[in-house]
Amino acid sequence: MRKVTLLFLMLTLVLFLSACSGKDKTVSVFISGDTIPLRYADNLTLVSYPDYTIATLRNPWDTLKTLHTYILVPASQPLPAHMPEGTIVRTPLRKSVIYSSVHCSLMDKLGAAGSIGGVCDLKYIKLPVIQDGYRNGTVTDCGDGMNPDMEKIIDLHPDAILLSPFENSGGYGRVEKLNIPIIECADYMETSALGRAEWMRFYGLLFGVVSKADSLFAEVDSCYNQLRKRASLSSSSLSIVSELKSGSAWYVPGGCSTIGRLFNDACGRYAFAEDKHSGSIPLAFETVFDKAGDADVWTIKYNRDRDMTYSDLKADYIGYTGFKAFKTRNIYGCNTAKKVCRNARCTFFLVYHR
Repeated sequence: MRKVTLLFLMLTLVLFLSACSGKDKTVSVFISGDTIPLRYADNLTLVSYPDYTIATLRNPWDTLKTLHTYILVPASQPLPAHMPEGTIVRTPLRKSVIYSSVHCSLMDKLGAAGSIGGVCDLKYIKLPVIQDGYRNGTVTDCGDGMNPDMEKIIDLHPDAILLSPFENSGGYGRVEKLNIPIIECADYMETSALGRAEWMRFYGLLFGVVSKADSLFAEVDSCYNQLRKRASLSSSSLSIVSELKSGSAWYVPGGCSTIGRLFNDACGRYAFAEDKHSGSIPLAFETVFDKAGDADVWTIKYNRDRDMTYSDLKADYIGYTGFKAFKTRNIYGCNTAKKVCRNARCTFFLVYHR
């Protein structure tokens, strides 16, 4: 597979949250708060009050509803007598369990990796600070993210658990009964790359690294917009297809997803640009082939102990050989087993316009 070089794919920048306690309801007295301005995020609202900050997460699958409300209260002060309904999180988080590698990477860049006490799916997290922490006993392997080890999580006494929500998931099973705040990291459902990246400001509040998060996002914002402007000046545009088949379905980024919008910002002609989903959509192989078999460029990500070759792709599924990008050797791959999001400006895979 080739490496990329002029403007395309993938901001793997991310984010995120949480800390101690359970829920407190009732509100009889409201004082006005100051809204923290967010330029790009659609599913996140932050409002600062004298004694706490409210973070409201809009439900990305039903935008008329709220996914979750968090009341962030500094651990150094007593709980206010009157607070709105929501999950109370004492900040900054000192010990958290994080399910995803992308959030671990962001916390590392924000200087908050020391607050990660446990992770799920350790084998997929190649971040040195996490692997070293596991070896020296400061980071606990909490098992499979789909079926975490409850005993290990209980023994950790974490301030919060950070995980990614899914549509119609039916909840989080036994972990919901632990009386530990669950931070639902729905940043991946934003409809722009910068909207997703902006969630790092929320995580900055959670982990007590507000200035660092704000500064880093300003860098990301500037970098991304410079690349977008550069792409807009290109005299050519490539058609593109993304991802691989998984089982019986091919999960392609929706046209309104962060990746779909990123392709558009990079002046790419994405095969599913007209789709209105902000997440991934499962399609049959035949559907993808009919729609994108002639795409100029094919971008994939995978997790293997060595770089994937065209022979590997053919062996995995013979149907891949029918794609134009396979025949012209114009496939660009990222091996997530080797590539760690260490540069938190954003991870771009750039493609030459020929």
